[in-house]
Amino acid sequence: MDIRELRYFVAVYRERNLTAAARACFVSQPSISTAITNLEAELGTTLFIRHKKGVAPTASAEQFHTLARRIIDEADAARSLFKKPITKTTVTLGLMRTLDVPRTIALLKPLTARSDIALRLVGSDERADARIIAKTMLRDDEHFVALWSERYVAALPPSHPLALKEKLRAADLADVPLIDRCHCEQSAFFGRNAQRRQAAAIAQSEDWAMALVAAGVGIAIIPEGVAKGNPDVAVREIEVKVKREVGLAYRASAPLADALKDFVGKLQKQRRKPDRTGRRPGARKRVSPSRRPRGRRAAGS
Repeated sequence: MDIRELRYFVAVYRERNLTAAARACFVSQPSISTAITNLEAELGTTLFIRHKKGVAPTASAEQFHTLARRIIDEADAARSLFKKPITKTTVTLGLMRTLDVPRTIALLKPLTARSDIALRLVGSDERADARIIAKTMLRDDEHFVALWSERYVAALPPSHPLALKEKLRAADLADVPLIDRCHCEQSAFFGRNAQRRQAAAIAQSEDWAMALVAAGVGIAIIPEGVAKGNPDVAVREIEVKVKREVGLAYRASAPLADALKDFVGKLQKQRRKPDRTGRRPGARKRVSPSRRPRGRRAAGS
C-alpha cells in the first residue's frame, strides 16, 4: 500500500466513477483500476461495487475512507514540515459560481499542491490569469480547454406532485413557483414561455438555490452536478436538451504562468488519453484550445 494508491482510492470514492477519478488524478483509467485492485487484495475486502453508471462504495470503503484521508493529509503535512520558504508566484484563477463542490476540489487540488504557487480566486468576470467557465462565457480573445459537459435538470421538493413524473416538460413548470438563479440557463429552457413563469425567489448561489428547493419554496433548473447527491431534493430530467460545456479559458495574447502551462498541459494530455473502449473521454467535444466559434450558442453559465 502506498500513498498514491490511497489518493486514487479517495478520488474514486469522491467521483463514484473510475473514468472521472482518472481524469481528476491526471492518469489513465487502468492505473486507477490497478490501484483499487491492489488495495482490495491487501485489505482483504471489496471496496467498490461496479455498476453500469460507475461504482458504489461498500461499507468497507466508507470505513476505510476516513483513515485514508487522514493518512494523505498527514503525509502532505510531513512533506512540507521542513521545506524552506520559497518565492511563490501568484496565480489568479476566475471561477464561475455554478461549479459543484466535488469538481471544484478536483480542479484546484493540482494547483494548491504546488508549493511555489500562491493561488488567488476571483469571480469569473474579474481579471484573472485563467478562468474556469462555461463555454458560452468565452471571450473573443481566449482559448478554451474543455473539461466536461453536463446537462441541466429540475430540482424540486421530494413531496412536490411533479416528483411523481420521471421527466418534466416546459409546460409542466409554466405555472409553478420557480427559483431564479442569477444566470442565464433558465431562459434557454423556457424560451418563449418565459413570460408565464412565476419567480418565487432569486438565489445568489447554487447552495442557496438548493436550500430554497429543499425548504419547499419552489423548483430550480440547475446543472446536474450541483443537484447530485443531495438527499433533500428530488431531481428530474427535463425534456428540453440543455447542456453546458465547462473548461479552462485563458487569453491568447498573454503568456501563461509556468504553473498554468503545466496545468493546461495535463488537462490536454488527459483529454487525449483513450479509455478502455479506445475513445477519448468526451470524444464528441473539442479537445484542443480553440477560439469561440461564432453563431448561436446553447445555455451556459
